[in-house]
Amino acid sequence: MEITVQKQNSTRVDELTDSASAILKTLLYFDVFKYPLTFEELLSYTQYIKISSDEAQSEIALLQNKGWVEKSGDFLYLKGKHFVVARRLEGNKLAQKRMTLAKKMSELIAQFPFVKSVCISGSLSKNYMDEDSDIDFFIITEPGRLWLCRGLLVLFKKVFLLNSRRHFCINYYVDSTNLEIPERNIFTATEITFLLPTYNSLLFDEFRKRNNWTHDFYPNLSYQGMLEKPLKNSIIKQFFERILNGTIGEKMDALFFKLTLRRWKNKFSHFSKEEFDLNLRSRKSVSKHHPRGYQKVVLDRFQEKLDEFERANNVKLL
Repeated sequence: MEITVQKQNSTRVDELTDSASAILKTLLYFDVFKYPLTFEELLSYTQYIKISSDEAQSEIALLQNKGWVEKSGDFLYLKGKHFVVARRLEGNKLAQKRMTLAKKMSELIAQFPFVKSVCISGSLSKNYMDEDSDIDFFIITEPGRLWLCRGLLVLFKKVFLLNSRRHFCINYYVDSTNLEIPERNIFTATEITFLLPTYNSLLFDEFRKRNNWTHDFYPNLSYQGMLEKPLKNSIIKQFFERILNGTIGEKMDALFFKLTLRRWKNKFSHFSKEEFDLNLRSRKSVSKHHPRGYQKVVLDRFQEKLDEFERANNVKLL
């Protein structure tokens, strides 16, 4: 009896080394922002695993030979993305120009009552700005006065800056008893890791220690250091903190919290409970205002890029 063996067609999926996968994932993540990296940056920003300079050079050379990674001047990027180089260079120039203003704004913010630490966040913290980018800040406040502090800063913006966010966008506050950020993913790890502290290095060091889980995402990146200019609390700041340190301050803090939470719940009633808590987290010790859901947008786009790369190149990223 003749037995026929039928071969099944199968497509072999290549598996890369951990190092090559980590390098590609890093380039794909920064490609979400159309941001090419120098070799030194790629070495520092490589995600999830420790990697040496020699190992990185070897893996990058192999990825270039496969045609997956290209280089122009000092910058590495994914195949066909050469246009991102000129975009980055322009964004870096604009960031350098606006950093001077950001530092001045930091000094101003630091003199508001109950502000304990100030950091530059957002795109500027990564040395990049578009023409329409805001200057973003991350603030640590005195316990029990977060919403009063936030309310005073919002009033200043509305009255003296005509409600413009361009140079004065503060969208995340925590108090000094609530330093750990709960979301643990590549987006929040990146935002925390790239913060540029400008006021109160000791408290910011404590913030870093409480969020040392970010090292799991960026094991090769060393601490960037401070942009801090030594500041003394002004007489005006000290005066208002004394006046608002008692019952009056407690009532004002509670009032600002109540009014803001009511306004956000009405304005963003289309959010589910989970969406509201992710994008507009509102507690006595935290105020997060990200109504555009940027975290989810970035993480979804990153996953799409990973999937697209794997399908297009018949490869599995580990």
